[in-house]
Amino acid sequence: MFGDLFGKLQEAQQKMNDSKERLKHITVEGEAGNGAVKVLVTGAREVQSLEIDPALLHAERKEELEDLLITALNRGLKNAENAWEAEMKNVAGGMLGGMGLPGM
Repeated sequence: MFGDLFGKLQEAQQKMNDSKERLKHITVEGEAGNGAVKVLVTGAREVQSLEIDPALLHAERKEELEDLLITALNRGLKNAENAWEAEMKNVAGGMLGGMGLPGM
């Protein structure tokens, strides 16, 4: 009985590790200002790149640039969170024999 349970726990842990590795290679984008600021974020929530329209690189536009950076980063991180949640639901569904979890 415990051997079977232990085996299933090990299998679940391996699936979680595999999912975390896949998430490192998934990238999502966040942008603001109609594309004036763009960020690429992995599913593991690591910022990979940041692109800024040169028109924003003037001292008088400093506050605007800061606001757009925050917005783009937050959107990118939210998209990464959504990718992470989708991956975890996939893992959870696989562990339950494809039945899924109620309410998920």
